[in-house]
Amino acid sequence: MIPWLDPDTPFPDTAQALGPDTDAPGLLAAGADLSPQRLEAAYRRGIFPWFSQGQPVLWWTTDPRMVLPVAEFKLHRSLRKTLAKFQRTPGCEIRINTAFEQVMAHCASAPREGQSGTWILPDMQAVYGQWHRQGRVHSIETWMDGQLAGGLYGVSIGRMFYGESMFARRTDASKIALAALVCFCRANDITLIDCQQQTRHLASLGARPISRGDFEAHLRGVVDLSPPSIWTYDEGLWSQLERTT
Repeated sequence: MIPWLDPDTPFPDTAQALGPDTDAPGLLAAGADLSPQRLEAAYRRGIFPWFSQGQPVLWWTTDPRMVLPVAEFKLHRSLRKTLAKFQRTPGCEIRINTAFEQVMAHCASAPREGQSGTWILPDMQAVYGQWHRQGRVHSIETWMDGQLAGGLYGVSIGRMFYGESMFARRTDASKIALAALVCFCRANDITLIDCQQQTRHLASLGARPISRGDFEAHLRGVVDLSPPSIWTYDEGLWSQLERTT
C-alpha cells in the first residue's frame, strides 16, 4: 500500500516507491494538495505528479530516471539542416514565456508517446500557470510566420530544468524548441534536463536512463544554486550547438 498524504504530510522516503515488479513502478504516494508549495517540495527531491481524470493526485519517482545531459545532445544531420533553415528564415524565432498558457494547452492535447488521453488536466494547467507566474515554470516556444508552431514547458529550480511536455503543430517544431533549450541550458550552467520517463524519441536525441540515486545526488548539488537571472532567448545562443558533434 502506498501512503495517503494529507496537506501537511511530508513526502515519504523515495526508497519506498513501488518497485519494477509492481503494476505501478515508481509510484510513491497519493493525495495531498496540488499547490506551488507542494510542487516545490516534490521537484526538489525528484518527485512529480502524474494522474488521470477521476484519480487522486499521484506522486511518482521513477527508477531509472530518463535524463538528457545537455553535453550529450545529439544534433543529427537532418535537424542541423532544419535549424539552419529556421535561423535564416524571416518570421522564425524562439521565444521564452510569451505564450505559456497556449503551450500548456497544446501539450494537453498531445498525449505522451505510447499513451492515450492526457495527464495535463485543468487543475494541473491552473497550478502550473500559477507557478509560472511565480517564475518557476517556463515555456520555450517555436514561432513560424508569427504563429506558435511548437514548444515545450518545464520547471526550473536552481540550476536544474525538469522537462514536462512538448508539442508540435509543424514538422520538427518541438525538436527546434528542445535544441533551443539545450543552448539556453549550456549557456547557463544547467547540465541536466529531466525527462522523467523513457521514450524512443528522447533517446534518439541523447537522453538516457540513470539510477534514482544518481539523479537525486545530482539534484542535491544543483537545486540550491542561483537560477538563471534572465529567461529570454538571444539568437547568439545558437552558437552553443557548435559544441555538439
